Amino acid sequence: MKLAIVGGGGVRAPLFMQSALKRARRLNLTEICLMDTDAAQLPLIGALCTELARRDGSGVAITTTDSVDEAFAGVSYVVTTVRPGGALGRVTDEKIARKHGVLGQETTGACGFAMALRSIPTILAYAQRLREISPDAWLFNFTNPAGLVSQALSDAGITRCVGICDSANGAQNAVARRLGLDPQAVEADLFGLNHLSFTREARVDGVDRLPEALADDAFLAGTNLRVFEPRVLRRHGMWINEYLYYYYYIDKALADHRNGPTRGEEVLELNRQLLDELQLIDAARHPEQALKAYFDYEHRRSGSYMAHATQIAAAQGDAHATADDGEGYAGVALSLMEALEGNGSIRTGLNVVNRGAIADLDDDDVVEVSCIVDSDGIRPVPVGRMPEAQSYLVRSVKHYERLAAKAVLGKDRALAIDALVAHPLVLSYSLAEGLVDDFLSAYSTYAEGWA
Repeated sequence: MKLAIVGGGGVRAPLFMQSALKRARRLNLTEICLMDTDAAQLPLIGALCTELARRDGSGVAITTTDSVDEAFAGVSYVVTTVRPGGALGRVTDEKIARKHGVLGQETTGACGFAMALRSIPTILAYAQRLREISPDAWLFNFTNPAGLVSQALSDAGITRCVGICDSANGAQNAVARRLGLDPQAVEADLFGLNHLSFTREARVDGVDRLPEALADDAFLAGTNLRVFEPRVLRRHGMWINEYLYYYYYIDKALADHRNGPTRGEEVLELNRQLLDELQLIDAARHPEQALKAYFDYEHRRSGSYMAHATQIAAAQGDAHATADDGEGYAGVALSLMEALEGNGSIRTGLNVVNRGAIADLDDDDVVEVSCIVDSDGIRPVPVGRMPEAQSYLVRSVKHYERLAAKAVLGKDRALAIDALVAHPLVLSYSLAEGLVDDFLSAYSTYAEGWA
């Protein structure tokens, strides 16, 4: 079986490669193709991935290419993990948001729209080409904003596509780890949208084990829930996606955003240091030394994830407390492949077309819900109506997503402004007009044809 990673020259590709190689025999993997248009970065990351495969000894061929057609020929699964506009685009988005006094988080609010402006046409073009070359292949999209991109793809008629995100299964993985169980022993009830979801129960043998976990401060401090004060979590009585910090603590998030370097600038500098070091080492000639440099980088980057937002101190020395799943998005994608290939059934959180799962959202809305996956396909688990305390925000942001997807697909400036006005983190025509115009001006390649 052939697997292609679009964005295979990205800095997260070696982590995906590690997980994929561990599962190579179960998946009958014969080739992993790394596709990227970055001619400078792809050879560096490709050398790291080739060394990982050599160490693994599974015999999986690692190939690299800048050709979409070559990557998609004979492929069974494609994972899209690209950043159109690069890390510098993220910095540009954040600075435009800072100029207008709104939140500059890359997947939420104004910057989420700016990223969608670039991501939707990019991923749609890949999806359409995949449908032409390998129509039976699945596309798993991790490119942010994953839910909004998936909504646009669905609106455009792409059906063999699923949005994946490692944060969707945070409760399932964390409760399993707390109890020393396999995550599939925990039956989580997830509902909402990407980066705006809630888990109301996490059952083991029919008993909800989430309340006792939420009552444990040490447990909270060792998970991504550390960005919330315990009383807030207990008020909801649910696991809350960490990105809800940007709604429930908007004053603190804005204060952090106004001061010092942006998160994009931090990541850009970390990436620059890594790539400079890999070039200096000559990753192709000295792969072991290059891999050490890479994992040192990954440790620094993951350790700084949402560090500014921490409300609960972690145990001393717990540098990786925020990682709720050691395999991240790779684990979600690979488990999905295994199940679709007939290696058992799994329950996992995915971004899929609603089809009635959440009663108070439209059937054609893309939502983030628990799904049952096996060789028969992907089936969302019925949720019913959402509790009002969570529903009001989910419905509001979904309204924004519907408008934003249509605006980007139709290249409609007026509709884009309406979308941002509808977003709870903007809610202003004067702000929305300035933001949309600045984003379109900053990305002339993607703004062509907008009116």
